[in-house]
Order: sequence, then structure tokens, then C-alpha cells
Amino acid sequence: MEKNPIKYIEFTNSAAKKIKSIIKEKKNKNVKLRIYIIGGGCSGFQYQFIFDEKINEDDILVKKLNICLVIDPISLQYLHGGTIDYLENLEGSKFIVSNPNAKNTCGCGLSFSI
Repeated sequence: MEKNPIKYIEFTNSAAKKIKSIIKEKKNKNVKLRIYIIGGGCSGFQYQFIFDEKINEDDILVKKLNICLVIDPISLQYLHGGTIDYLENLEGSKFIVSNPNAKNTCGCGLSFSI
């Protein structure tokens, strides 16, 4: 189900361009980046990213620059109002989640608590 992305979660142009580049490398236009939350990590919850062809009926689709980010409703509860960005610097490259719902995050930024 497509919803207004501004109210739920957004991703930056930098993230959209990187996702587009990875999809092009995969040579499969049907894949979309899915972000979801699992229990674990040093702070309690972890962000996970996968490229997925499957879209469930209750998934929320966020579109930008002809790229689609997919998130399930349960994960959205933990990410509501957040932003996905992509950063490249001397330390490496990675997707970064800015999550206004996180009370604490670990040093690496991959896990958080609510």
C-alpha cells in the first residue's frame, strides 16, 4: 500500500541514487530496498536492509527519484518520522538511519533502543 512518505519515513537523494546504482548492478528492475527492524544488537533492536522483489499487501512504499523503499507496518512503528541517508567518506560507505524514536544508539549506529 502506498502512503504519503513525508508522514512516515523518508530517504535522501544520496540514498536514492545509491539504491538506484545497486539495483542497476543487480540487473533486476523488480527489486526494491526493504528496511526492517529485528531484535538484537547491543541496544536491543537492529536495522536490517535487504533487496527484495516481494511486496506484501500491508507494506508501505516510499518513492523518490523513481526508486522505491519498502517497509512493513511493524518496523514502521520504530522508524516513524525517520530518515535513511547514504554516506561515503574516508571511513567507508554505509546507509545511515536517523531515527527520532531511538532513545539510545550503539557506537556503530546499527542498533538502538526505544
